[in-house]
Order: sequence, then structure tokens, then C-alpha cells
Amino acid sequence: MQVPQDGEDFAGQPWYHGPLSRQKAEALLQQDGDFLVRASKSRGGHPVISCRWRGSVLHFEVFRVALRPRPGRPTALFQLEDERFPSLPALVRSYVTGQRTLSQATGAVASRPVTRQGPIRRSFSEDTLPDGPAWTEPLRARKRSDSQPAGLQHMGQPTEDHPGSGASTMPASALPRTGSDSVLLKVPVPLGSIADSLRASDGQLHAKAPTKPPRTSSLMLPDASGRPPTYCELVPRVPRAQGTPPGHSCPEPEAPWWETEEEEEEEEENRCFARPQAEVSFCPPDNPFCLLGSQNRPLETEVLHTLHGLFLEHHPGSTALHLLLVDCQATGLLGVTKAQRGAMGVASGLELLTLPHGHRLRLELLERLETLALAGALAVLGCAGPLEERAAALRGLVELALALRPGAAGDLPGLAAVMGALLMPQVSRLERTWRQLRRSHTEAALAFEQELKPLMRALDEGAGPCDPGEVALPYVAPAVRLLEGEELPGPLDESCERLLRTLHRARLLARDAPRFREAAARRLRGFRPHPELREALTTGFLRRLLWGSRGAGAPWATRLEKFQRVLSVLSQRLEPDH
Repeated sequence: MQVPQDGEDFAGQPWYHGPLSRQKAEALLQQDGDFLVRASKSRGGHPVISCRWRGSVLHFEVFRVALRPRPGRPTALFQLEDERFPSLPALVRSYVTGQRTLSQATGAVASRPVTRQGPIRRSFSEDTLPDGPAWTEPLRARKRSDSQPAGLQHMGQPTEDHPGSGASTMPASALPRTGSDSVLLKVPVPLGSIADSLRASDGQLHAKAPTKPPRTSSLMLPDASGRPPTYCELVPRVPRAQGTPPGHSCPEPEAPWWETEEEEEEEEENRCFARPQAEVSFCPPDNPFCLLGSQNRPLETEVLHTLHGLFLEHHPGSTALHLLLVDCQATGLLGVTKAQRGAMGVASGLELLTLPHGHRLRLELLERLETLALAGALAVLGCAGPLEERAAALRGLVELALALRPGAAGDLPGLAAVMGALLMPQVSRLERTWRQLRRSHTEAALAFEQELKPLMRALDEGAGPCDPGEVALPYVAPAVRLLEGEELPGPLDESCERLLRTLHRARLLARDAPRFREAAARRLRGFRPHPELREALTTGFLRRLLWGSRGAGAPWATRLEKFQRVLSVLSQRLEPDH
């Protein structure tokens, strides 16, 4: 395996162990403060700092910001959270000699390097990293593909396989992603700055380091603007991914269905109306999941631990794009087959949910909204550790909500689910946790109170933004609840006004369905999702995770009541009533 060299050659540093699995790294770290730097297999060979702190081993990915070659400045910068360094050794020296915390949320400090014994290995021997031409396949073909937003791109172009090449290669660059907290969701980037330039991820690998800069770079920083650069300034140039080798448990399609919508739209223009034949479901069947076996118990610890690490590996902007993709499929905005269109008589789920035969879709959307909210609440209430850990989990949800809001990913159903978790009584009653959020993460707390809560209130009242330019997937829950017979609260005159406003909004959403489809496809263009993260956000997976393989078949009302009681018990254990 070739080792990337930028500035100083960190391959010669004694604390750099090269390709090393997470399990082997944890076995080498014995005391608090012990640390090493390794190439992570699950992150495509990107450098990761593994450090033992307070009895457990934490892993922090180091991100590489590729710069345009210019005289007198480095070709790349390395960062953990906010500060960037011209080389990886410079970053390690700064954090070790200055006894700086690797992340604000964990407080972990790296103080004693664990030196490497012998030369650096060429591959992950025990984990069977391919040591041949197949290793030059696109990263998305592997079980754990990369899926960062556009501002978090790999620098590189896809290369062809060369028979007889026996050496594995490593990505020529890693990605800039701020934040390395050991919480479910994280990112200390400035709030309100998640630009709608977040798009896709480049999952490509270099066969060898380029001898000269690519003619079209993957990352381009704008020229001097009088302010320090952030990841939002990175403009993506996403190379087209190649094929997917067989035999993976979570395969990705050769041509993503969300990128073939435009061709199907032309056919839709010439399609004649067909009488609806049956109700349509956009929730895929509960096929075997990569992260769950054929049978599972509710809230299995090992699965929750895997999901914890999975969300840690992704910036909230990337998670927001994954959620947008899954929500678009669940709503029937993208990925609608010809058979489904013929059965429902309309082109998208936004039209179907306003019709009488959209009853099944309306129930599925309501269940998905509630299930996502329950899972988000569990992410906070399941933190049985220090108070700061729960506060950091709250902050992570706030950051995700900001990444989903209009103007960013524009996934309003996903935003409503995250806000539902934050506003759930079992979470909102945690006074000490919210007080810690205001103390440690003031900016997130202010954004929640001053921006997100008013936005959510407007959306629930049938108002709020719905322009397809800033919204990719509109909020349909008020109309869905109304069409399912739910009565509106409040005085009669106010409820009538709200009723008319909600119905008018539903008509506009159905009319503008092609524009929303175009906006969603534009945000997802070039996006290559992480298969396991995408799976973890589906309704079927969350249903199995929360209630187990046996309980998942129970009526929805029964499942909801039982899990609400579980969350109430967890909330009381964290902060008992006095």
C-alpha cells in the first residue's frame, strides 16, 4: 500500500502504524493518553487518530483539505476540528505537545505515542483488504463506501485496473470534515453556514499519486475573499464512478436511480392518464439487512454500537443527504417505477397522497415520521454516560436539523422528524442536559430556539417555506393528517382558516411535484451514499431495530405506546423527578 505524503512524510513517524484495524489498534492502547495514527479500512485508508481515554478507545478521523497548487503554500491541509495544519506530523505535534483536546465533546488528550514495531504493512492482512487490481475499483463498490457532501470531496480521478499490478493503493487525499466528537451526531462547524452547495461524494481511489495536478480538480477554493476558508467554499467536481464488483452484501446500482429520473420525465410528458388500479407502497419490503440478522431482538447493543460509529463517521451534511435520498424514495418523489406509476395513475407520491387511493402511502409517511423521531430521541436518552455526552448528542441533532432545513438539503420531513425528537416530552424535560447545551454549545442552543422552533411551528400550521428552489422535499404531514381524519386543534375560526391553508398548500405541492423532483435530483446529482447508512435510515430497518423482528409486525399504535414507555423510563433514569 502506498502511503500519501504531503509536506512531511508521516510514514516515517514512529506513531504511524499504517493499515491497522480498529480492533488491533484498541488492543495496543493500554492506558489513558496512549495514542497512535493508523490508516482506517472503513474510511478508505484515511488517517485516524486512535486514543484511549477514560477507559475506552476513541477514534478521530483526520481530514485532508486539498488545495490548488500555488507557489509558497502546501498542496493540502490537515485538520481535526477547526484549526488546519500543513502536514499530519505538525497536527500531531500541536495536539500532543500542547496537551490539546482531540474533540471538545470527549475531552480526550493524546499524550503518549504507541510506537510501531517493524515496517509498515502494505495492507489490512487480517481484514482481507484486496491486494490487487480490484483495489482500484471505486470506493462506493465496497461495503463501506464514502459519502461525504460536496464540500467534503476526495481529490482524484478514477483509474483503470492494470492486470498484474500487485500493490494496493491508498487514496491520494482525505476529506475535510470538521468535528470528531464521540457522539451520535456531531460537527462544530458554524451554524447557519451549511450551504446548499452540499451535494455528493467522490468515492474514487488513485492507482498512484498523480505526477501533476488534474486538469479539472475535485476541490477548488475561491480566491481571496477576505475571510478564512471553510468547507462550504469547496466546489465539487465529481468524477463518474465506475462499476461495482459482485459479492458485496450491500451492493450499489451501476446507474443510481435518482440520476435517471430526467430520462423518465420525458416519457411522462407523453403518457396518457391511466385509471388507478391499486394502492401503491414506496417502502421496500423488509429484505435481509446488512446490519441485522434474519432475527433480532429490540435495541441490540452490538447493532446500536455499530450505528453509533457509523453516524460518527459522517458529517451532518452527509447524513442529511442520505436522509433526503431515503425520504424521497419513501415519499415517491424519486425512484418511482413504471409499474407503480401505472398502478397509481399519477407520476409521484406528492400527487398520490392527495387522492383517495393514497391512504396506504399516507399511513406509511406518518409511521416514518414518528419512527424517525423515536430513533432520534433514543440517541439522546440512550446516552447513559456523562452529562456532556447527552448535551453533545443534542447539539448533533440540532446540527442535523440545520443541515436539513430549507436552503441546505431542503428535506422538510426529515427536519420535522429531528425536531420531533428534540421536542419530545421525554427529551425536553431533561433540564440539566439542556442547561449544559446552553452552557457548552451556546450557538446550537440559540439556533434551536430562534431559528428551528419558529420554523417548525410555521410548518405545523401549514405555512412556512415550500418553494422548490430552496426545498427539495416539502412537508406534507399536516395535509396527510387532515386527509386521514385528524381534527385540527384550536378555536373554530382559526381551525377553519388553517384547514383551508393546509388544503391549498397540498394542492400546490401536487402541482409542483415535477419541480420538487428536479430540485431533489439536483441536490443528489453525483451523490454516492454509504450503503449501511442509507439502510439504517429506512423505515423497515428502524422498525426492526426498535421493536425487534417479532414486535415489528404488531399494530403501529401498540408499538408506539410501548416505545414511548421505554423512552419515559430512560428519561427518568437520566434525570429523576424530585
